[in-house]
Amino acid sequence: MSAGAARAYVSGNFHFDLDGVKCGFVKSIEGGDVQAEVIAEAVGPDYFVHKHIGKPKYNDITMQVGFSMTKPIFDWIKASWEGNYQRKKGAITACDHKLQAQSVREFFEALVTETTIPAMDGGSKEPTYMTLKFAPEWIRYKKGDGKKVTGEYGSPKGEQKAWLPANFRLEIPGLDCSRVNKVDSFTVKQSAIEDSFGDARDVPKEPGKLEFPNLKVTFSEQTIDSWQAWHEDFVIRGNNGQDQEKSGALIFLSSNREKELGRVTFNNLGIFKLSPEKSEANADQIKRVTAELYCERMMLEYKEMTIG
Repeated sequence: MSAGAARAYVSGNFHFDLDGVKCGFVKSIEGGDVQAEVIAEAVGPDYFVHKHIGKPKYNDITMQVGFSMTKPIFDWIKASWEGNYQRKKGAITACDHKLQAQSVREFFEALVTETTIPAMDGGSKEPTYMTLKFAPEWIRYKKGDGKKVTGEYGSPKGEQKAWLPANFRLEIPGLDCSRVNKVDSFTVKQSAIEDSFGDARDVPKEPGKLEFPNLKVTFSEQTIDSWQAWHEDFVIRGNNGQDQEKSGALIFLSSNREKELGRVTFNNLGIFKLSPEKSEANADQIKRVTAELYCERMMLEYKEMTIG
């Protein structure tokens, strides 16, 4: 290879911007490729099958983000959860180890289709990330300009907001949540329906049904009394009207557990299952119980603040 030949680069940094606003660096990125279906056509007596391609298809983009990202990305998710869908344009810039832009993937008219909140686990010590999936109507690629990507993210002073799954608090009025040690991961889904017509090559996408998942909460059996009383009344006795449902919130805390990074608010919660976890004889383990709840609506809130 000659000294002046182009060299490969190690890409471990991916910058995301939304509607021209710098949102920060994402943990991982996948998808966003463009493909076309191969159509096989047998023509008359010809021995060979002729092939051609159909319209281009722009696949969904999936990325992992933390609370070091800026507010616009969380506002986009929040609006989607509230049924106020917003089509966005943006770009994902792949950078080398010096944060110099090498390639850019631009997307247009994108709708949020899935948001996955990771499991909150009191025994975990590794950072965690939210998974965001969105469906663009079309995508374009271009070469990066080689300039260094800079910016301040995560708070007014640019501090990094580490999101640790052990730092959380669950609040459901009327229930003892003081010994909750785990809330399983859950995904909010918003379908995107293709509106194919005529000679359009780039197909518009329209939002479909918005679906909120059930919750699975694990806690020490020591605090089961209030949960058991609700389960007895709601499930066994059948007092499960809307006035017997509950509201609550899953709150994400800073590393010192003193400040709030964000929260998911739950509306119209109803318990439908309460069961002890599997136990082994002669095993040193905390006796725990799992509760499963349905939820009709959720809201995402991001706290834009400085953390110490």
